[in-house]
Amino acid sequence: MSEYIDQIETGASVGLVEKRLFTFAGDEPLVLESGRSLGPVTLAYETCGTLNADKSNAILVCHALTGDSHVAGFYAEDDPKPGWWDIMVGPGKPIDTDKFFVICSNVIGGCMGSTGPQSPDPAAGKPYGASFPVVTIGDMVRCQRRLVESLGIGTLLAVVGGSVGGMQVLEWSVRYPHMVRAAVPLATTTKHSAQAIAFNEVARQAIMADPKWNRGDYYETGRPEHGLAVARMVGHITYLSDESMRHKFDRRLQDRVELSFDFEADFQVESYLRYQGNKFVERFDANSFLYLTKAADYFNLENQYGDGSLVAAFSRAQCRYLVVSFTSDWLYPTYQSKTMVKALKKNGLDVSFCEIEAPWGHDAFLLPNTRLSDLLSGFLNKVCARCGIGGCS
Repeated sequence: MSEYIDQIETGASVGLVEKRLFTFAGDEPLVLESGRSLGPVTLAYETCGTLNADKSNAILVCHALTGDSHVAGFYAEDDPKPGWWDIMVGPGKPIDTDKFFVICSNVIGGCMGSTGPQSPDPAAGKPYGASFPVVTIGDMVRCQRRLVESLGIGTLLAVVGGSVGGMQVLEWSVRYPHMVRAAVPLATTTKHSAQAIAFNEVARQAIMADPKWNRGDYYETGRPEHGLAVARMVGHITYLSDESMRHKFDRRLQDRVELSFDFEADFQVESYLRYQGNKFVERFDANSFLYLTKAADYFNLENQYGDGSLVAAFSRAQCRYLVVSFTSDWLYPTYQSKTMVKALKKNGLDVSFCEIEAPWGHDAFLLPNTRLSDLLSGFLNKVCARCGIGGCS
């Protein structure tokens, strides 16, 4: 997630939240899209707000590649950092917890409480490691559906998410059209470009080239920290923009007045990337990074549901859409969102689209932006009012 979150004043908070665990597929394993089975399966999730009497005000928020279930609020009174989207989720915020019941779960394959490569393999008595089955965006959404239904919710007012979270939003809208009233995919795509796949492959190779990776079996011998740090550095470059990097760093030197003529971090941008890589190693699992990037690369909505046609894929959808892109996002540029919108409109669906002027690159959906806040709150209130849910205006 964005480094800027550390510096943001997020306003009113939902307060203290608790991570919960939902476990299923104990007796009957989940058959994944790869054909392999997985069970039992645990999802870590958090909720905030209050579910209304007819359970019609639930919003599912889907996290991005390296996010988790901690979308808003704090774990303790002295917690120094709120959830990753605290700027958007909370009382009086665009996803208003005075009106909506918000659910966010960590995806399978992750490492923040949900079943993933570092989870114990019941058959082997040790972490799965690289024997963990490859999972897809579709598998993630199928698990989320089980969680949502376990809460007694049959229909979601909205599914919202950015980046890889936006892929999950799109998957929800075509896989379970009867369960979704509105979909808000932000800064996302219906399939990775060759360039996006290429960056992910370089990141994966950085991990697998680290001798400590040990073919994924490193939980007792030591993690591939260097490889994961480099992978994060590669990924982080794609989240920013040329303008944001020029504004933040340009060619300024780090703690020196002249070049060192060695391979230390001469430039601020070098020091920054090393810091981001090292910080990431403290909280994330290398194997999970491999699995989640592969899931993103495999995502292809038009092939999965439309036999190569995006229009045919979206013919399954029934909900309203708000699609948002950002001018400086070169990872998932606006032309990809426009292609999505065109296919949606050819199906006669209710679609709103906005390209937001923002200099900060792909990470822009995580940062304060009045335009995005107004769009999201207005859209959700309109959906809420059309569905006859009280408390919306």
